[in-house]
Amino acid sequence: MTGIRAAAVAGTFYPGEAVILRRVLAQMLDAAPPPTLTPKALIVPHAGYVYSGPIAASAYAALKPLRQRVRRVLLLGPAHRVWVPGLALPGAEGFATPLGTVQLDLEAMAGLDRFAQVRNYPAAHAHEHALEVQLPFLLSVLEDFRLVPLVVGGASAREVAEVIEALWGGDETLVVVSSDLSHYHPYDEARAIDQATVTAILDGRSDLLGEQACGAAAINGLNLAARHKGLRAQLLDLRNSGDTAGDRARVVGYAALAYGEAEHAPRH
Repeated sequence: MTGIRAAAVAGTFYPGEAVILRRVLAQMLDAAPPPTLTPKALIVPHAGYVYSGPIAASAYAALKPLRQRVRRVLLLGPAHRVWVPGLALPGAEGFATPLGTVQLDLEAMAGLDRFAQVRNYPAAHAHEHALEVQLPFLLSVLEDFRLVPLVVGGASAREVAEVIEALWGGDETLVVVSSDLSHYHPYDEARAIDQATVTAILDGRSDLLGEQACGAAAINGLNLAARHKGLRAQLLDLRNSGDTAGDRARVVGYAALAYGEAEHAPRH
């Protein structure tokens, strides 16, 4: 283990000062619509908060009733900086944030040694923003939890799903997949592409491609695991940077989805 992973994008993707960060998070969470299901898993975006924060907040707000129940978060996201075959653990004991250090679930991480597709690869985590930007949200809505962070690179849906299912647990475990949708299309074109991608996720498909969602590998694995567990996704929010803080010439798409029991999770 290499100690504590330092925050890499505090002050750029989100406020680096704790007082300001808490205020920004509270504003976004308070503005989110009330939850319509109790989630077992979430898909959330990972851009700078000014762009995707309100969309992510619509998912994290659903965790408020679970504040004292969730004790472990399995967090998966794509490799933007350092490619990795399979899934990468950070080789660390905690992740630093402006709101404090998130402790890792070392016992659960050690149990993943039996999977050939999982390895310790600190370089894949050192500058990766996709997982880090989720931590202030999690610290805001959960009381006391341990984290299992995985950067997902070249991994099949089956390889990701078997890791998710190994740590699925009960009500004490939450699964979070970090992913944006399409990148740098004109506004109207992006809306059509992203709606088709969300429809595929809602249909439970596990064959998404990277051009549809940068976290496609993790989403595919989550959908496969959710299907095995009898869960389905519900769309909470779908927007893009042209709706939040960017121009509409080249936008990035963002969606928030939650997975719950099928009878309590209508598609639309």
